[in-house]
Amino acid sequence: MATFIKSSLIRAPVERLFAFHERDDALELLTPAFPPTRLISKTNGIKTGARIVMQVGFTKWTALHTDYQRNKLFVDEQVSGPFRRWIHRHEFEAIDANSSRLTDRIEYELPGGPPVTACLGWIVKIGLAPMFRRRHQVTRRYCEDAI
Repeated sequence: MATFIKSSLIRAPVERLFAFHERDDALELLTPAFPPTRLISKTNGIKTGARIVMQVGFTKWTALHTDYQRNKLFVDEQVSGPFRRWIHRHEFEAIDANSSRLTDRIEYELPGGPPVTACLGWIVKIGLAPMFRRRHQVTRRYCEDAI
C-alpha cells in the first residue's frame, strides 16, 4: 500500500487538539469545498464503531472507525468507496504543556491492486497534499486561537 503523511506542530495542548476533532462539526469544518462533499450520516463521533457515510463527488464513501485512544489517536477505514483500501490514522502527540504534533497517516491502495497503486499512487498524493495542508491550517486556527 502507498502512504501519505502530513504532520504539523500545533501550539495547543494535546487535549485541546483532540477535543477539536471530537466536535460534532469537526468533519464539516475540515472538509474542503472541492471535491463537493455532502455528509449523509454519522454515528458515535470518532470512537471505535462510529460510521460515516458521505457523498464525495459522484461516489458514496463509507468509513468505519476502528480504533480510538483519547488524546493519542483515532483510526477510520473505508468500508466502501473509491479505494481498494484506505486506512486513515489521526495521531496526536503532546510535545509539551502548550504544543502538540498532529499527524495524518493514510495508507491506501487503488482499485487494481499493487501494480496500479505503484504506477498511479502519486496522483492521490498530489490531491491529498493541499487537502491536508488546509485541514491542518483550519485545525491550527481553531486550536491555537483558544490559547
